[in-house]
Amino acid sequence: MAPPLVLALGGSLLRPEEAERHAWLSSLAKLLSSCEVPVGIVVGGGAPAREAIELAKPVIDDVASLDEIGIAATRLNAAIVAQVLQNAGLDVCAGIPSDVVSAARGMEAHRVVVMGGTRPGHTTDNVAIRLAIESGAARCLIATNVSHVYTSDPKTDSSAHSIELMTLAELQEIVGPPVHGKAGGSGVIDPVGVQAAIDNQLPLAVLDGREIDIIANALAGKAFTGTRIEVG
Repeated sequence: MAPPLVLALGGSLLRPEEAERHAWLSSLAKLLSSCEVPVGIVVGGGAPAREAIELAKPVIDDVASLDEIGIAATRLNAAIVAQVLQNAGLDVCAGIPSDVVSAARGMEAHRVVVMGGTRPGHTTDNVAIRLAIESGAARCLIATNVSHVYTSDPKTDSSAHSIELMTLAELQEIVGPPVHGKAGGSGVIDPVGVQAAIDNQLPLAVLDGREIDIIANALAGKAFTGTRIEVG
């Protein structure tokens, strides 16, 4: 049997302002129902996580405690996705695993496992990469609200351009050293996760998760619009 796949879904994909999010969730369920290998899904916290962390910051200055708040938001988002998929008739592992070992075990018995964050210091990108490593996945796909990895932040650098193909080492040059960022922060890929991918020779991909067809092509191993990140 072909190895499983892991898909990280940025919390931004579940934002209320995404008018088609209900249709998107239905399309995701339809896509996964036709997937021939087990899929592990790790869902980010998005705006709810950042808002909750900002609310707590004036009275909580411990980064680990703020991370725990963000993790709770990711698990809530994961529960929403899991229920949608289960109601669509998919074989979804019951409950939201709290660690990648349990999630990988669930992927051995079910077609889909959905989880959120695990512990302070581990973003959901990092969790997805570690789940891919633990489960022996062929690749970790990171679906967010941007289409590619860019040479620099296009919001602040007008000369930034998208990258179609790169190596893990080249990605690390962009994201920086493997250190934990501030609670509620966001970047193209967590640098701690990138280091884990390098250490374990795990290919990655970054793509625009708002377009189900792009996710479908990436899951199927076909050409897709986005950034393929190879071992070297």
